[in-house]
Amino acid sequence: MISLRSRKQYRKRSVQRKNLRIATMEGIPAVMFMTLLGGQFLTGFMLYLGANSSELGFVLAITTFVNIAQLFAAFLIQRLKSRKWTLVLFVALHRILWAGTGLVPFVFPKPYWVIAFIILYTIAFMFNTVGGILWNSLISDIVPARVRGRYFGIRNTMLNALGTLVMYAGGMILDHEPGGKGFLILYVIVWICIAANITMFFFYPDMPFERSSESKFIPMLKKPLKDRAFLKATLFLGGFLFFQNLVVPLYSYVMLQLLHINYQTLSLLNVAQTVFMMGSFYIWGNLNARYSNRRLLFWTLPIIALSCLLWGLLSVLPMLPVLAAAHIIFGIGVGGFNQLAFNFMIGDTPKGERPMYMAMYAAITGVAAFFGPLIGGHVHELIQGWPVWTQIYGMQLIVGTAMLALTATLGRRILRDT
Repeated sequence: MISLRSRKQYRKRSVQRKNLRIATMEGIPAVMFMTLLGGQFLTGFMLYLGANSSELGFVLAITTFVNIAQLFAAFLIQRLKSRKWTLVLFVALHRILWAGTGLVPFVFPKPYWVIAFIILYTIAFMFNTVGGILWNSLISDIVPARVRGRYFGIRNTMLNALGTLVMYAGGMILDHEPGGKGFLILYVIVWICIAANITMFFFYPDMPFERSSESKFIPMLKKPLKDRAFLKATLFLGGFLFFQNLVVPLYSYVMLQLLHINYQTLSLLNVAQTVFMMGSFYIWGNLNARYSNRRLLFWTLPIIALSCLLWGLLSVLPMLPVLAAAHIIFGIGVGGFNQLAFNFMIGDTPKGERPMYMAMYAAITGVAAFFGPLIGGHVHELIQGWPVWTQIYGMQLIVGTAMLALTATLGRRILRDT
């Protein structure tokens, strides 16, 4: 005979598995439309609209700057009766407005294409800041702590594998149908995926919410600010992301505009990056069972810095092998960084205060990451008359060296020895 307690545990595990399947299935259309609207496709579409490097830098930066709004969202969700339905609302607004950028060439005169895109894109990501913190809060309750590392490792691997296929297919479409027709095909696929993604959120569970012990905004805001270990780590990671974002978001611009690489080749480079990032999830996940999130975060940093420095080999070695090596090394490093930073936010913070901790992390790193591509885009404009090598890999060499120096000094004290 099966005891009553055993039956209850079985039902609980069955419900948990169902919820995990829903969260995984929701990610499938999400990764498809995000792949086709971001990265090289975002850069290519903006260049098609007529954007320059400064405008591109602003668009790449604004998604992180609006994360400041998460501080207020973290306070407001304490008063929500339902995280799920508020999440559905903000997710739908974000997706619909982002997909609406594809209508810009059909609705606005050509001189207003870039500004119209920027306005729609910015508003979309303002809604996404609220949706993002709601999703992080909800998913941390959906995924049991004991399987969190394994689940996100499998989910990330599967979704990134799909993302590589979509990325390559998107590159082939744009090479076969360059210009407006190619982007129209991509946006039709995007609209279908967004409809499916929004629908999947209706099946999310509305989990019980452990609320903060504080009821007012300022005391709640002070909780992560008084946590010295958390604050020091977050400020340091924000500084590192500032340097990283001076160059990395503009890689596609450099390759498309200065190295004249076609979309299919660019897709293959990004596929190689993603494949190695996927493989690294398993390695970082196993290491995470033995070492702390912070210590492993430290070891991802010199790997990311090395990927920037490898661009300097363009001066002596063939272009494609160098770019492939730089993308592969970056994939290994950033895969570990993203996975461990997420675990750091949801695993190393008190559960009741987790929304404000996550919001503080997003706000600090978001502001730092905002100024990176913004300044990087302006620098590219300023050095247009300089020797070509300074525009192609000069900034990467300077930034990579700065990242290594930052890691070896502050990073060693703040992360590795924590």
